[in-house]
Amino acid sequence: MSMSVGGKSDAVMLDINTTPLIDVLLVLLVTLIVTIPVMTHAVKLDMPRPDLQPPPPPVPPEVIDLEIDFDGTVVWNGVPVADLATLEGYFRAETGKVPQPEIHLRPDRRARYGVVAKVLAAAQRNHMRKIGFVNVAEFRD
Repeated sequence: MSMSVGGKSDAVMLDINTTPLIDVLLVLLVTLIVTIPVMTHAVKLDMPRPDLQPPPPPVPPEVIDLEIDFDGTVVWNGVPVADLATLEGYFRAETGKVPQPEIHLRPDRRARYGVVAKVLAAAQRNHMRKIGFVNVAEFRD
């Protein structure tokens, strides 16, 4: 195993040494980056003035308590509802209000599912959007 380290070759080296060239180019690049002014982009915005009055607080929606008793009786804010058509009339009257009232549905634990489903379907048909079940912890065993 022999290796030639220095060699006695009389051939002329034709490759250019690029290390000094790269060093000079890097110095020029850094100089260029440092001397270029930082461009700031200004955007004109009309910001609200602090002297203006704050907007009025939002009006809380009316709350309608809708209870369903164990025997299927539907109670609208303490008043028993005779039938489903009357309940739909109540829903139609409340749909046009702004903001739309919130329906807090309180079915009894022993109420039949069919009655609760009919009440929810009637509310949906009449475009009531804010319906929530209240006191659901009572149903957990």
